Amino acid sequence: MLFDSSIRKELGRSFGATLVVLITVVMTMMLIRTLGQATKGTVSPSDVMLVMGFTVLGQMSTILTLSLFVAVVGTLSRMYRDSEMAIWFASGQGLASQLRPVLRFAWPIVAVIAVLALLVWPWSNHQIQQLRAQFEQRSDIDRIAPGEFQESSDGTRVIFIDKDTVTTEAASNIFLVEQRQGREYVTSAKSAHLETVDGLRNAVLENGQRVETDPTTGQLKLTHFEAYTVRLEDNAPAKTSLTARALSTPELFQAPNPVNLAEAGWRAGLPLAALNLLVLALAITIVNPRAGQSTSLVVALLAFVVYYNLMSVGQSWTASGRIGLAGYVLGVHGSVFVLAALGLTIRHHRWHIKDLWQRRGATA
Repeated sequence: MLFDSSIRKELGRSFGATLVVLITVVMTMMLIRTLGQATKGTVSPSDVMLVMGFTVLGQMSTILTLSLFVAVVGTLSRMYRDSEMAIWFASGQGLASQLRPVLRFAWPIVAVIAVLALLVWPWSNHQIQQLRAQFEQRSDIDRIAPGEFQESSDGTRVIFIDKDTVTTEAASNIFLVEQRQGREYVTSAKSAHLETVDGLRNAVLENGQRVETDPTTGQLKLTHFEAYTVRLEDNAPAKTSLTARALSTPELFQAPNPVNLAEAGWRAGLPLAALNLLVLALAITIVNPRAGQSTSLVVALLAFVVYYNLMSVGQSWTASGRIGLAGYVLGVHGSVFVLAALGLTIRHHRWHIKDLWQRRGATA
């Protein structure tokens, strides 16, 4: 009992330190990524911190899984290095008996991972998609930036205004290109201002001209005007369809197409992966003084990357219809569990291929 409590305390300290480091790294990476999206016009600059926060929150299940895996590997490596495992083995306990205190420490974290994967992951993706949709569906007036060519939301209009704008409601030197009913309209004006009519904002161009071009006949029509009103807002906002990542888990099973089933398998596999990695940590952790102290950690990180790549491949195969949901879950997580349990059993009983050959020769 004393040994169990001490190992759980050490696991807690190692897990907390690893979690802080990983969250810091992920937040930095997500901040850089979100700033890049804001630069490209995918995300509103004012929503950068929100998008980054939702993204990190959605990735917390993976962060917790990796933190737990690294904490177990690091703690066991320290115990091997300080000969505590030798004392544990000398007391008549095998390696598999370490699984009990590890699971007693890890089960609340695995429960949190399951909640994050099944509930928080789709909610955070839904919030991110809503923020992006609101930014993409903003009115053409909100898209206008002085000194830049801006395309309208429907792609039929390009607007340019001079940098020397009078106010936020007025501008000078306006250039407008429109595509309507198979014809091209090029409009230029010296000034413009905004007017609100029936709750909609319209741009009133003043002292300008418009060139109408018919691509089929090549005819041109030039019109001069003193005032020309252009509607830049629409009453009906565009509807956005949610992706599989943004759907709740019950909604995935209500529409059981391959893409939704693949997403459901990914979410269900995250807590299963956390449990499998606990068994795998016991099976692969070993310290060889001649090989260096970080060998087990490098092997653990490599195993984690391979495992998650297998999950991604299985998800893509399920989404394409090559395998079913049961085949995805059992094929990936079941095979990893069998390999991890087999490795733990071999190390627990201290089986070696050399001993097996010797026994076979003696029997012969």
